[in-house]
Amino acid sequence: MPPPRATGAPRTPSPDLKHRILEAAAELLRTEGVGALSMREVARRAGVTHQAPYHHFEDRESILAELVTGGFTMLADRLAQANDGAARNGIRCMLLESGHAYVGFALTQPGRFRIMFRPELCDPARFPAAAQASERAHVELMRMVVTAYGAPDEALASLHWSLVHGLASLMVDGGMADRMPSERARRAHIDAVLGVFVDMTMTSTAGRRACA
Repeated sequence: MPPPRATGAPRTPSPDLKHRILEAAAELLRTEGVGALSMREVARRAGVTHQAPYHHFEDRESILAELVTGGFTMLADRLAQANDGAARNGIRCMLLESGHAYVGFALTQPGRFRIMFRPELCDPARFPAAAQASERAHVELMRMVVTAYGAPDEALASLHWSLVHGLASLMVDGGMADRMPSERARRAHIDAVLGVFVDMTMTSTAGRRACA
């Protein structure tokens, strides 16, 4: 006769449940915005009981922090892949690929992208993992600058970041995508903007070094 089953033992939360909750939260951010995100609404969209999210997350801010952390991790991975191709594909191609990695991330993960740069939604003091993931993405940005221009340069890093972040924001929320008749047109426009920017930056930087 098998031993009686223990009752009252704590259950290990399902990783699949956590994934479902995060995906539901990201989709809610994409369609409704951060103001619509609540524990109850996330649970409803994930198809679970309203208590289920609490098995993995203390509160709404904890869900947002997990999305921010995951977003920066995905972005850093994309930037690292672009940087890793420098020796094989050349500096110009690396810079273009890095720009595409950033803008492409925003287009495929708009819910995460919209909250990643808002510290009032994800306090780095409370959620250090999010801050660490953000720093890793910045390390890859600076690695790109060092590879392309020979030395760390915060001004050049900010210049590249500002361009790709601005382009991504305009494509996601600024109405630029609405002016493009198709996905193909949007991709072509992104290609053109990044190409012009990279060529201008490389030329002006070479001139600056020559005049130094």
